[in-house]
Amino acid sequence: MTQHLLSTGADYAQLAARFRPIFAEIAAGAVERELSRTLPHEPIRWLKEAGFGRVRIPREKGGDGASLPQLFELLAELAEADSNLPQALRAHFAFVEDRLNAPDGPERDRWFERFLDGELVGSGWTEIGGVKLGQVNTRVTPQADCWSLNGEKFYSTGSLFADWIDVYAERSDNGGPVIALVNVAQPGVERDDDWDGFGQRTTGSGTTRFIDAQVEQAHVYDFAERFRYQTAFYQHVLLATLAGIGRAVLRDVGEGVRQRRRIYSHGNAGWVKDDVQIQQVVGQISAWAYAVEATVLKATSSLQQAYEAHRSGDEALLQALNVTAELDAARAQVIAGEWVQRAAGELFNALGASDTRTGKALDRHWRNARTLSSHNPVIYKARNIGDWEINRHTPTFIWQIGRGYSVQTCVLRGLSI
Repeated sequence: MTQHLLSTGADYAQLAARFRPIFAEIAAGAVERELSRTLPHEPIRWLKEAGFGRVRIPREKGGDGASLPQLFELLAELAEADSNLPQALRAHFAFVEDRLNAPDGPERDRWFERFLDGELVGSGWTEIGGVKLGQVNTRVTPQADCWSLNGEKFYSTGSLFADWIDVYAERSDNGGPVIALVNVAQPGVERDDDWDGFGQRTTGSGTTRFIDAQVEQAHVYDFAERFRYQTAFYQHVLLATLAGIGRAVLRDVGEGVRQRRRIYSHGNAGWVKDDVQIQQVVGQISAWAYAVEATVLKATSSLQQAYEAHRSGDEALLQALNVTAELDAARAQVIAGEWVQRAAGELFNALGASDTRTGKALDRHWRNARTLSSHNPVIYKARNIGDWEINRHTPTFIWQIGRGYSVQTCVLRGLSI
Protein backbone atom coordinates (compact mmCIF):
# COMPACT_ATOMS: atom_id res chain seq x y z
CA MET A 1 0.00 0.00 0.00
CA THR A 2 1.56 3.27 -1.09
CA GLN A 3 1.38 6.49 0.84
CA HIS A 4 -0.92 8.25 -1.66
CA LEU A 5 -3.68 5.67 -0.97
CA LEU A 6 -4.04 6.79 2.64
CA SER A 7 -7.17 8.71 3.56
CA THR A 8 -5.59 11.75 5.17
CA GLY A 9 -8.33 14.33 4.77
CA ALA A 10 -10.85 16.06 2.53
CA ASP A 11 -12.16 19.61 2.34
CA TYR A 12 -14.43 19.33 5.37
CA ALA A 13 -16.58 22.34 4.49
CA GLN A 14 -17.42 20.83 1.10
CA LEU A 15 -17.87 17.34 2.52
CA ALA A 16 -20.20 18.45 5.30
CA ALA A 17 -22.16 20.73 2.97
CA ARG A 18 -23.12 17.67 0.92
CA PHE A 19 -24.75 16.01 3.91
CA ARG A 20 -26.14 18.88 6.00
CA PRO A 21 -29.42 19.17 4.05
CA ILE A 22 -29.94 15.44 4.70
CA PHE A 23 -29.08 15.88 8.38
CA ALA A 24 -31.69 18.64 8.58
CA GLU A 25 -34.30 16.38 7.02
CA ILE A 26 -33.36 13.61 9.44
CA ALA A 27 -33.67 15.99 12.40
CA ALA A 28 -37.13 17.10 11.25
CA GLY A 29 -38.50 13.58 11.70
CA ALA A 30 -36.49 12.50 14.76
CA VAL A 31 -39.16 13.15 17.40
CA GLU A 32 -41.88 11.42 15.38
CA ARG A 33 -39.68 8.36 14.84
CA GLU A 34 -38.88 8.30 18.56
CA LEU A 35 -42.53 8.48 19.63
CA SER A 36 -43.74 5.85 17.17
CA ARG A 37 -40.54 3.78 17.32
CA THR A 38 -40.28 3.90 13.55
CA LEU A 39 -37.03 2.43 12.27
CA PRO A 40 -35.06 4.94 10.15
CA HIS A 41 -35.07 2.98 6.90
CA GLU A 42 -35.74 6.11 4.85
CA PRO A 43 -33.01 8.24 6.50
CA ILE A 44 -30.55 5.39 6.01
CA ARG A 45 -31.52 5.30 2.32
CA TRP A 46 -30.90 9.07 2.01
CA LEU A 47 -27.44 8.65 3.49
CA LYS A 48 -26.63 5.68 1.26
CA GLU A 49 -27.68 7.53 -1.87
CA ALA A 50 -25.56 10.53 -0.87
CA GLY A 51 -22.48 8.33 -0.43
CA PHE A 52 -22.17 8.66 3.34
CA GLY A 53 -20.83 5.12 3.69
CA ARG A 54 -17.86 5.81 1.42
CA VAL A 55 -16.39 8.94 2.97
CA ARG A 56 -13.32 7.13 4.35
CA ILE A 57 -12.41 5.39 1.08
CA PRO A 58 -9.34 7.00 -0.55
CA ARG A 59 -10.06 9.45 -3.36
CA GLU A 60 -7.95 7.32 -5.72
CA LYS A 61 -10.46 4.50 -5.13
CA GLY A 62 -13.53 6.66 -5.67
CA GLY A 63 -14.24 7.81 -2.11
CA ASP A 64 -13.81 11.13 -0.32
CA GLY A 65 -10.56 10.39 1.50
CA ALA A 66 -11.87 11.79 4.80
CA SER A 67 -9.59 11.53 7.80
CA LEU A 68 -10.76 9.88 11.01
CA PRO A 69 -11.23 13.24 12.77
CA GLN A 70 -13.42 14.32 9.84
CA LEU A 71 -15.44 11.09 9.93
CA PHE A 72 -16.21 11.49 13.62
CA GLU A 73 -17.02 15.16 13.20
CA LEU A 74 -19.55 14.17 10.54
CA LEU A 75 -20.97 11.50 12.84
CA ALA A 76 -21.36 14.09 15.61
CA GLU A 77 -23.32 16.31 13.22
CA LEU A 78 -25.49 13.35 12.26
CA ALA A 79 -26.01 12.45 15.93
CA GLU A 80 -27.24 15.96 16.62
CA ALA A 81 -29.98 15.25 14.09
CA ASP A 82 -30.76 11.73 15.36
CA SER A 83 -28.40 9.84 17.65
CA ASN A 84 -29.67 6.46 16.46
CA LEU A 85 -28.17 6.87 12.99
CA PRO A 86 -24.41 6.98 13.78
CA GLN A 87 -24.71 3.97 16.06
CA ALA A 88 -26.66 2.08 13.39
CA LEU A 89 -23.71 2.69 11.03
CA ARG A 90 -21.05 1.79 13.59
CA ALA A 91 -20.27 -1.68 12.26
CA HIS A 92 -20.22 -0.40 8.70
CA PHE A 93 -17.53 2.17 9.32
CA ALA A 94 -15.55 -0.32 11.41
CA PHE A 95 -15.47 -2.83 8.56
CA VAL A 96 -14.56 -0.08 6.10
CA GLU A 97 -11.69 0.78 8.45
CA ASP A 98 -10.63 -2.86 8.52
CA ARG A 99 -10.50 -2.92 4.72
CA LEU A 100 -8.51 0.33 4.72
CA ASN A 101 -5.92 -1.45 6.84
CA ALA A 102 -5.89 -4.56 4.60
CA PRO A 103 -3.36 -5.08 1.81
CA ASP A 104 -4.18 -3.36 -1.45
CA GLY A 105 -5.48 -5.73 -4.11
CA PRO A 106 -8.54 -7.05 -6.00
CA GLU A 107 -10.30 -8.39 -2.87
CA ARG A 108 -10.10 -5.04 -1.11
CA ASP A 109 -11.12 -3.20 -4.28
CA ARG A 110 -14.22 -5.37 -4.56
CA TRP A 111 -15.28 -4.30 -1.07
CA PHE A 112 -14.62 -0.68 -1.95
CA GLU A 113 -16.85 -1.10 -5.02
CA ARG A 114 -19.64 -2.42 -2.81
CA PHE A 115 -19.31 0.55 -0.49
CA LEU A 116 -19.30 2.94 -3.45
CA ASP A 117 -22.54 1.26 -4.59
CA GLY A 118 -24.06 2.09 -1.19
CA GLU A 119 -23.91 -1.35 0.42
CA LEU A 120 -23.77 -1.30 4.23
CA VAL A 121 -22.45 -3.64 6.91
CA GLY A 122 -24.16 -4.45 10.22
CA SER A 123 -22.95 -6.10 13.42
CA GLY A 124 -23.19 -9.61 14.85
CA TRP A 125 -20.66 -10.06 17.64
CA THR A 126 -22.32 -10.55 21.01
CA GLU A 127 -24.01 -13.66 22.39
CA ILE A 128 -26.21 -13.43 25.46
CA GLY A 129 -27.68 -15.95 27.87
CA GLY A 130 -25.71 -18.65 29.64
CA VAL A 131 -22.50 -18.49 27.62
CA LYS A 132 -19.33 -18.70 29.68
CA LEU A 133 -16.79 -15.90 29.64
CA GLY A 134 -15.23 -15.88 26.18
CA GLN A 135 -17.41 -18.72 24.89
CA VAL A 136 -18.54 -18.44 21.26
CA ASN A 137 -21.37 -20.67 20.09
CA THR A 138 -21.57 -19.26 16.59
CA ARG A 139 -19.64 -21.52 14.22
CA VAL A 140 -18.42 -21.41 10.64
CA THR A 141 -17.91 -24.80 9.04
CA PRO A 142 -15.93 -25.32 5.83
CA GLN A 143 -17.90 -26.74 2.92
CA ALA A 144 -16.80 -27.73 -0.57
CA ASP A 145 -16.96 -24.23 -2.02
CA CYS A 146 -18.03 -21.97 0.86
CA TRP A 147 -18.54 -21.80 4.63
CA SER A 148 -21.70 -22.60 6.56
CA LEU A 149 -22.58 -20.24 9.43
CA ASN A 150 -24.77 -21.19 12.40
CA GLY A 151 -25.51 -19.27 15.58
CA GLU A 152 -27.42 -16.42 17.20
CA LYS A 153 -26.34 -12.89 18.11
CA PHE A 154 -27.89 -10.02 20.04
CA TYR A 155 -26.99 -6.30 20.02
CA SER A 156 -26.90 -6.71 16.23
CA THR A 157 -26.63 -2.97 15.73
CA GLY A 158 -27.48 -1.80 12.23
CA SER A 159 -28.22 -5.30 10.95
CA LEU A 160 -31.80 -4.42 10.01
CA PHE A 161 -30.50 -1.82 7.53
CA ALA A 162 -27.49 -3.78 6.28
CA ASP A 163 -26.59 -5.72 3.16
CA TRP A 164 -23.86 -7.63 5.02
CA ILE A 165 -23.32 -8.61 8.64
CA ASP A 166 -19.89 -8.69 10.27
CA VAL A 167 -20.12 -11.82 12.47
CA TYR A 168 -17.68 -12.87 15.19
CA ALA A 169 -17.53 -16.66 15.08
CA GLU A 170 -15.36 -19.70 15.73
CA ARG A 171 -14.10 -22.13 13.12
CA SER A 172 -15.49 -25.61 13.65
CA ASP A 173 -12.34 -27.26 12.28
CA ASN A 174 -9.64 -25.64 14.40
CA GLY A 175 -11.48 -23.45 16.93
CA GLY A 176 -9.86 -20.26 15.67
CA PRO A 177 -11.71 -16.94 16.12
CA VAL A 178 -12.76 -15.35 12.84
CA ILE A 179 -14.88 -12.62 11.33
CA ALA A 180 -17.38 -13.87 8.75
CA LEU A 181 -19.03 -11.44 6.36
CA VAL A 182 -22.43 -12.88 5.51
CA ASN A 183 -24.79 -11.54 2.87
CA VAL A 184 -28.27 -10.98 4.33
CA ALA A 185 -30.02 -11.74 1.02
CA GLN A 186 -30.52 -15.43 1.80
CA PRO A 187 -33.03 -17.51 3.79
CA GLY A 188 -30.36 -18.57 6.29
CA VAL A 189 -30.27 -15.09 7.87
CA GLU A 190 -33.13 -14.08 10.18
CA ARG A 191 -33.26 -10.58 11.70
CA ASP A 192 -35.63 -9.59 14.51
CA ASP A 193 -36.46 -6.08 15.67
CA ASP A 194 -36.60 -7.08 19.35
CA TRP A 195 -34.27 -4.50 20.93
CA ASP A 196 -36.19 -3.26 23.99
CA GLY A 197 -33.75 -0.85 25.61
CA PHE A 198 -35.12 2.43 26.97
CA GLY A 199 -32.70 4.42 24.79
CA GLN A 200 -31.28 4.25 21.26
CA ARG A 201 -34.52 2.50 20.39
CA THR A 202 -34.25 2.58 16.59
CA THR A 203 -30.67 1.41 15.98
CA GLY A 204 -31.72 -2.03 14.73
CA SER A 205 -29.92 -3.73 17.63
CA GLY A 206 -32.00 -6.88 18.00
CA THR A 207 -31.47 -10.62 17.47
CA THR A 208 -29.91 -12.14 14.36
CA ARG A 209 -29.96 -15.88 13.68
CA PHE A 210 -27.82 -17.76 11.19
CA ILE A 211 -29.13 -21.13 10.06
CA ASP A 212 -26.78 -22.79 7.58
CA ALA A 213 -26.15 -19.36 6.10
CA GLN A 214 -23.62 -19.42 3.30
CA VAL A 215 -20.44 -17.36 3.49
CA GLU A 216 -18.06 -17.01 0.57
CA GLN A 217 -14.68 -18.63 1.10
CA ALA A 218 -12.88 -15.30 0.81
CA HIS A 219 -15.15 -13.66 3.38
CA VAL A 220 -13.85 -15.43 6.48
CA TYR A 221 -11.02 -13.46 8.08
CA ASP A 222 -8.66 -14.41 10.90
CA PHE A 223 -9.65 -12.23 13.86
CA ALA A 224 -5.97 -11.72 14.72
CA GLU A 225 -5.63 -9.76 11.46
CA ARG A 226 -8.31 -7.18 12.31
CA PHE A 227 -7.11 -3.59 12.41
CA ARG A 228 -5.29 -2.97 15.65
CA TYR A 229 -7.07 0.14 16.90
CA GLN A 230 -10.53 -1.39 16.47
CA THR A 231 -11.60 -1.16 20.14
CA ALA A 232 -10.81 2.55 20.25
CA PHE A 233 -12.52 3.02 16.88
CA TYR A 234 -15.75 1.35 18.00
CA GLN A 235 -15.71 3.49 21.14
CA HIS A 236 -15.20 6.64 19.12
CA VAL A 237 -18.44 6.08 17.20
CA LEU A 238 -20.25 6.10 20.55
CA LEU A 239 -18.26 9.15 21.66
CA ALA A 240 -19.13 11.09 18.51
CA THR A 241 -22.76 10.13 19.09
CA LEU A 242 -22.59 11.45 22.66
CA ALA A 243 -21.04 14.67 21.38
CA GLY A 244 -23.95 15.00 18.96
CA ILE A 245 -26.45 14.47 21.77
CA GLY A 246 -24.74 17.28 23.69
CA ARG A 247 -25.21 19.55 20.67
CA ALA A 248 -28.87 18.52 20.42
CA VAL A 249 -29.44 19.26 24.12
CA LEU A 250 -27.97 22.74 23.67
CA ARG A 251 -30.06 23.31 20.55
CA ASP A 252 -33.29 22.25 22.25
CA VAL A 253 -32.73 24.13 25.50
CA GLY A 254 -31.85 27.33 23.65
CA GLU A 255 -34.95 27.09 21.48
CA GLY A 256 -37.12 26.15 24.44
CA VAL A 257 -36.03 29.13 26.51
CA ARG A 258 -36.42 31.55 23.58
CA GLN A 259 -40.01 30.37 23.02
CA ARG A 260 -41.07 30.18 26.67
CA ARG A 261 -43.60 32.82 27.79
CA ARG A 262 -44.71 31.61 31.23
CA ILE A 263 -42.62 32.81 34.17
CA TYR A 264 -42.56 32.25 37.91
CA SER A 265 -43.44 34.95 40.41
CA HIS A 266 -40.13 34.41 42.17
CA GLY A 267 -38.05 34.46 38.98
CA ASN A 268 -35.62 37.19 37.97
CA ALA A 269 -37.11 38.79 34.85
CA GLY A 270 -40.26 39.45 32.90
CA TRP A 271 -39.12 37.03 30.18
CA VAL A 272 -37.54 33.65 30.75
CA LYS A 273 -34.85 34.40 28.17
CA ASP A 274 -33.74 37.38 30.30
CA ASP A 275 -33.61 35.48 33.60
CA VAL A 276 -29.97 35.41 34.69
CA GLN A 277 -30.29 32.06 36.45
CA ILE A 278 -31.77 30.46 33.34
CA GLN A 279 -28.96 31.97 31.31
CA GLN A 280 -26.50 30.39 33.74
CA VAL A 281 -28.07 26.96 33.26
CA VAL A 282 -27.89 27.27 29.48
CA GLY A 283 -24.32 28.54 29.71
CA GLN A 284 -23.33 25.51 31.79
CA ILE A 285 -24.94 23.16 29.26
CA SER A 286 -23.09 24.93 26.47
CA ALA A 287 -19.77 24.52 28.30
CA TRP A 288 -20.37 20.81 28.88
CA ALA A 289 -21.32 20.23 25.25
CA TYR A 290 -18.29 22.20 24.06
CA ALA A 291 -15.89 20.37 26.34
CA VAL A 292 -17.20 16.96 25.28
CA GLU A 293 -16.98 17.73 21.59
CA ALA A 294 -13.51 19.26 21.92
CA THR A 295 -12.29 16.25 23.92
CA VAL A 296 -13.74 13.71 21.53
CA LEU A 297 -12.39 15.40 18.41
CA LYS A 298 -8.93 15.83 19.98
CA ALA A 299 -8.83 12.11 20.79
CA THR A 300 -9.55 11.19 17.16
CA SER A 301 -6.14 12.49 16.13
CA SER A 302 -4.56 9.54 17.95
CA LEU A 303 -6.59 7.15 15.83
CA GLN A 304 -5.49 8.92 12.66
CA GLN A 305 -1.85 8.57 13.67
CA ALA A 306 -2.31 4.84 14.34
CA TYR A 307 -4.00 4.46 10.94
CA GLU A 308 -1.33 6.33 9.01
CA ALA A 309 1.43 4.25 10.63
CA HIS A 310 -0.23 0.86 10.14
CA ARG A 311 2.10 -0.10 7.25
CA SER A 312 5.27 1.26 8.80
CA GLY A 313 6.60 -2.09 9.97
CA ASP A 314 7.90 -0.38 13.10
CA GLU A 315 6.40 -2.54 15.85
CA ALA A 316 7.50 -0.30 18.70
CA LEU A 317 5.94 2.72 17.02
CA LEU A 318 2.71 0.85 16.26
CA GLN A 319 2.40 -0.37 19.83
CA ALA A 320 3.00 3.11 21.23
CA LEU A 321 0.46 4.72 18.88
CA ASN A 322 -2.19 2.11 19.60
CA VAL A 323 -1.72 2.45 23.36
CA THR A 324 -2.17 6.21 23.00
CA ALA A 325 -5.27 5.79 20.85
CA GLU A 326 -6.85 3.41 23.36
CA LEU A 327 -6.03 5.63 26.34
CA ASP A 328 -7.29 8.77 24.60
CA ALA A 329 -10.57 7.06 23.71
CA ALA A 330 -10.93 5.95 27.34
CA ARG A 331 -10.22 9.45 28.67
CA ALA A 332 -12.82 10.91 26.32
CA GLN A 333 -15.32 8.23 27.39
CA VAL A 334 -14.94 9.15 31.07
CA ILE A 335 -15.70 12.78 30.26
CA ALA A 336 -18.42 12.36 27.62
CA GLY A 337 -20.47 9.78 29.46
CA GLU A 338 -20.81 11.95 32.55
CA TRP A 339 -21.13 15.44 31.11
CA VAL A 340 -23.64 14.70 28.35
CA GLN A 341 -25.92 12.96 30.84
CA ARG A 342 -25.61 15.93 33.19
CA ALA A 343 -26.44 18.32 30.35
CA ALA A 344 -29.45 16.23 29.33
CA GLY A 345 -30.79 16.34 32.88
CA GLU A 346 -29.94 19.99 33.55
CA LEU A 347 -31.95 20.96 30.45
CA PHE A 348 -35.14 20.69 32.51
CA ASN A 349 -33.91 23.27 35.03
CA ALA A 350 -34.06 25.85 32.25
CA LEU A 351 -37.49 24.78 31.03
CA GLY A 352 -40.79 24.02 32.74
CA ALA A 353 -43.01 21.11 33.65
CA SER A 354 -44.77 21.35 30.29
CA ASP A 355 -41.50 20.37 28.62
CA THR A 356 -41.62 16.97 30.27
CA ARG A 357 -44.59 16.05 28.11
CA THR A 358 -44.14 12.89 26.08
CA GLY A 359 -44.89 14.66 22.82
CA LYS A 360 -41.72 16.74 23.06
CA ALA A 361 -39.56 13.65 23.68
CA LEU A 362 -36.87 15.74 25.39
CA ASP A 363 -36.22 12.85 27.74
CA ARG A 364 -34.76 10.92 24.79
CA HIS A 365 -31.51 12.85 25.11
CA TRP A 366 -30.81 11.51 28.62
CA ARG A 367 -32.11 8.03 27.80
CA ASN A 368 -29.96 7.83 24.68
CA ALA A 369 -26.87 9.17 26.44
CA ARG A 370 -27.32 6.77 29.34
CA THR A 371 -27.74 3.82 26.98
CA LEU A 372 -24.67 4.73 24.94
CA SER A 373 -22.67 5.22 28.14
CA SER A 374 -23.53 1.70 29.27
CA HIS A 375 -21.41 0.18 26.50
CA ASN A 376 -17.88 -0.78 27.52
CA PRO A 377 -18.13 -0.03 31.27
CA VAL A 378 -16.57 3.33 32.01
CA ILE A 379 -15.35 2.23 35.45
CA TYR A 380 -12.96 -0.24 33.81
CA LYS A 381 -11.80 2.41 31.34
CA ALA A 382 -10.98 4.78 34.20
CA ARG A 383 -9.15 1.93 35.93
CA ASN A 384 -7.12 1.25 32.78
CA ILE A 385 -6.14 4.91 32.56
CA GLY A 386 -5.07 5.00 36.19
CA ASP A 387 -3.11 1.76 35.90
CA TRP A 388 -1.26 3.22 32.92
CA GLU A 389 -0.51 6.51 34.64
CA ILE A 390 0.78 4.76 37.75
CA ASN A 391 2.30 1.50 36.51
CA ARG A 392 2.53 1.89 32.72
CA HIS A 393 0.49 -1.28 32.28
CA THR A 394 -0.90 -1.63 28.74
CA PRO A 395 -4.66 -0.97 28.54
CA THR A 396 -7.15 -3.66 27.56
CA PHE A 397 -7.41 -3.78 23.77
CA ILE A 398 -9.72 -6.78 23.30
CA TRP A 399 -12.20 -7.96 25.91
CA GLN A 400 -14.98 -10.51 26.18
CA ILE A 401 -18.17 -10.91 28.16
CA GLY A 402 -20.03 -13.90 29.54
CA ARG A 403 -21.00 -15.78 32.67
CA GLY A 404 -18.44 -15.45 35.45
CA TYR A 405 -16.48 -18.21 37.14
CA SER A 406 -17.40 -19.54 40.57
CA VAL A 407 -14.77 -19.33 43.30
CA GLN A 408 -14.25 -23.09 43.08
CA THR A 409 -13.76 -22.93 39.31
CA CYS A 410 -11.28 -20.08 39.71
CA VAL A 411 -9.25 -22.12 42.19
CA LEU A 412 -9.27 -25.14 39.89
CA ARG A 413 -8.16 -23.00 36.95
CA GLY A 414 -5.53 -21.16 38.96
CA LEU A 415 -7.30 -17.85 38.43
CA SER A 416 -7.29 -14.93 40.86
CA ILE A 417 -10.49 -13.06 41.69
